Amino acid sequence: MDSRDGESVFAHLPLVPDPPVFAVMAAYGKDPSPLKLNLGIGVYRSEDGKPFVLNVVRRAEQLLVNDMSANKDYLPITGITEFNKLSAKLILAPDSPAIRENRVTTVQCLSGTGSLRLGAEILAKFYHQQTVYIPQPTYANHPNFFYSVGQTVKTYRYYDPRTHGLDFQGLVEDLCSMPSGAVVLFQACGHNPTGVDPTIQQWEQIRQLVRSRKLLPFFDSAYQGLVSGDLEVDAQSVRLFVADGGECLVAQSYSKVMGIYAERVGALSIVCKTAEVASNVESQLKLLIRAMYSNPPIHGASIVAAILKSSDMYNEWSRELKMMNDRLTRLRQQLVDALSDRGTPGDWSYITKQVGMYAILSLNPDQVQFLTRKYHIYISSDGRINMAGLSSKRVPYFVDAIHAAVTGGI
Repeated sequence: MDSRDGESVFAHLPLVPDPPVFAVMAAYGKDPSPLKLNLGIGVYRSEDGKPFVLNVVRRAEQLLVNDMSANKDYLPITGITEFNKLSAKLILAPDSPAIRENRVTTVQCLSGTGSLRLGAEILAKFYHQQTVYIPQPTYANHPNFFYSVGQTVKTYRYYDPRTHGLDFQGLVEDLCSMPSGAVVLFQACGHNPTGVDPTIQQWEQIRQLVRSRKLLPFFDSAYQGLVSGDLEVDAQSVRLFVADGGECLVAQSYSKVMGIYAERVGALSIVCKTAEVASNVESQLKLLIRAMYSNPPIHGASIVAAILKSSDMYNEWSRELKMMNDRLTRLRQQLVDALSDRGTPGDWSYITKQVGMYAILSLNPDQVQFLTRKYHIYISSDGRINMAGLSSKRVPYFVDAIHAAVTGGI
């Protein structure tokens, strides 16, 4: 129907609910209770519950403000050249043969989501295999990047809720049954939502299988430095796949690791077989970016570049990451100890074995709703909690709520 007839041309569109994590955020915002606790969205928070701004980020921003030679002209389509080079070195290693041989093209993107979306776009347009395998479970937004470009999304086994650990046998079996050439999405470290990562030995077995099956790995790296407290250690999974000379895609996000969520800073690196192929790939990425958003914003990427290029600020950033990681580790142990002291039924020790920002608690959806209804605690329906949203002083309250939920408080 024409809009001139009085009815909207969009009248046929159904109302869809907000994405779950944003629905949790909205519900939390409307809750007037002074006791409310938000363990839903993945933001690193300080002990007082505020988003944590790194000292090194404030320092870098001050440098940028004082730089009178800076301007706000358009960036190149691929973004800040220095930012791209430094980002590739951060995840692939400064001495990576792929970088040295110019086999890597890196473009600045709109955080991790933009990097994943651009990677999906180029695969949809130029790659022969249109089936993408993602872990079960995984970050809730992952399927959307590939569905939006018409690709088929399937899952592979990853998390075993019985052991609260990695279903490595299932993962290996599923890799073996994937069709040759399929794209496989991996999280480089700090798996969201489970907090469960393969060991480096398991990563090596995964790499061998991926290469023998001629699968194409696509890494999502959002937590480098936050998982072990060491930037080098957290890049090992990706570097294994780059060291063998094969091809892969890597999406990076600086949101969590530098606390610059709203700046939307990320990068997509595509590791190719030759320098010529890498150059051709970059030319096509430019066309895709030009049609999507033309070029990226300057401020956030300038912050990252300033930190990465200064050995002094890089070291300060590394120390702050270690401090953040240490706090997460302490909170995990404190939570397990408090559950044990409270006599809460079940074995909760797995919480200390999981890593990074997240843990999946053995709570069912009814118990999750009970936490919200009775205790004003907001978490994902699958039991995922953001450990960084917790604080030492709120652990006892949280444990009381869990105890009530699992002992029949519903």
